[in-house]
Amino acid sequence: MLATEGMEDEEKWLAEGIAAIQHNAFYMSRALDSDNLREALKYSALLLSELRTSKLSPHKYYELYMRAFDELRKLEMFFREEDRHGCSVIDLYELVQHAGNILPRLYLLCTVGSVYIKSKEAPAKDILKDLVEMCRGIQHPTRGLFLRSYLAQISRDKLPDLGSEYEGEGDTVMDAVDFVLQNFTEMNKLWVRMQHNGPVRLKEKLDKERSELRDLVGKNLHVLSQIEGVDLEMYKDVVLPRVLEQVVNCKDEIAQYYLMDCIIQVFPDEYHLQTLETLLGACPQLQPAVDVKTVLSRLMERLSNYADSSPEVLPDFLQVEAFAKLSSAIGKVIEAQVDMPVVGAISLYVSLLTFTLRVHPDRLDYVDQILGACVKKLSGKAKLEDSKATKQVVALLSAPLEKYTDIVTVLTLSNYPRVMDHLDAGTNKIMATIIIESIMKNDTCVSTADKVEVLFELIKGLIKELDGTTTDEVYR
Repeated sequence: MLATEGMEDEEKWLAEGIAAIQHNAFYMSRALDSDNLREALKYSALLLSELRTSKLSPHKYYELYMRAFDELRKLEMFFREEDRHGCSVIDLYELVQHAGNILPRLYLLCTVGSVYIKSKEAPAKDILKDLVEMCRGIQHPTRGLFLRSYLAQISRDKLPDLGSEYEGEGDTVMDAVDFVLQNFTEMNKLWVRMQHNGPVRLKEKLDKERSELRDLVGKNLHVLSQIEGVDLEMYKDVVLPRVLEQVVNCKDEIAQYYLMDCIIQVFPDEYHLQTLETLLGACPQLQPAVDVKTVLSRLMERLSNYADSSPEVLPDFLQVEAFAKLSSAIGKVIEAQVDMPVVGAISLYVSLLTFTLRVHPDRLDYVDQILGACVKKLSGKAKLEDSKATKQVVALLSAPLEKYTDIVTVLTLSNYPRVMDHLDAGTNKIMATIIIESIMKNDTCVSTADKVEVLFELIKGLIKELDGTTTDEVYR
């Protein structure tokens, strides 16, 4: 009942806020039509004051914000036409700073700032620096997050990046990068702080609301990835270290998981390959609750696809020792996250094996190394009873059989039977059947007595004596 009443109250508050914005927008539009700057500023400040509310959830606040955003676009067009309002953009930039309340004042300042940059009457970097610093005046998590989102939106086509009309006279791509990184850092801090915006008993609800707003923060990384002039060197030396510093230091599992995934998705594959050690170095430092296995799996999938689509880069994988770095990182993550279930660890080895079979198919020693790491993780434990973990082990053992036609050579890997030993009797039979089917499908010739012995050892669960009992000696 209380939840229903709360939702009804929120709908009422939202409706009241929208009505107030529409009311003031009507008078603002009338002032714009009559070229009355003073009245336009008065009513725009009044409609923006509705964004000062603390009554709405982030989702509902977004609806209110979008209403105000649409009106600000009209205001910006008016500000651009000096002959209509008779005020220079420099004077206008000063004038809006006298608005009564700080939140409307900063929205108006960002709006005029956009016009100011476009006029080129001052270096873009100076205005951007001023705006990103002034926005510190709003420390309320939701209000501050949306204000900075607005700043990011109105500035994205006015950054002094390489080849931009705003580059030059001291403005460089580094200024563009600094601005976006600073805004990103402040937005992430506000986003993380939202978790404290309500009682602990509502944590699940707050986390859901926060997740709905993650793209506001992530858009900064999209902008960074699209800035002309952010080459591999700048990404390696400036962008990635500063982004990872924020990711690690925020110590928030929702932010860490989302931002790590965002980094992997938005920046080029080549950059990931050449900065693999730095990116992987952050993984063991993440909070224990972060789903690192999914982050690493997605990274390996991207790198595998990169190798598939651009075979000419395969020597680069060897040069940067991609396999060794990934293997080491996975080991450190498993070691750091002592509570990680066995299924999580095995799934990481499955992802690493999939990567290896696609990028280094000629390196059976890598395959055996992965199987050995799996054996180490399973050692000292009873036969696997967890169905999910068992399924992952079967996937691990099946992957080489699907990749190679010389099945028996795969089976001679020293760690292959050692992994199989951890399967229960029923699953062992299933795995033995998979092995036989793979051999038959590939018309594999078992050419030596040693290989026959290895094969029979692996499929012994299927071999029975005449009396129906299983024996380990029947083929000897």
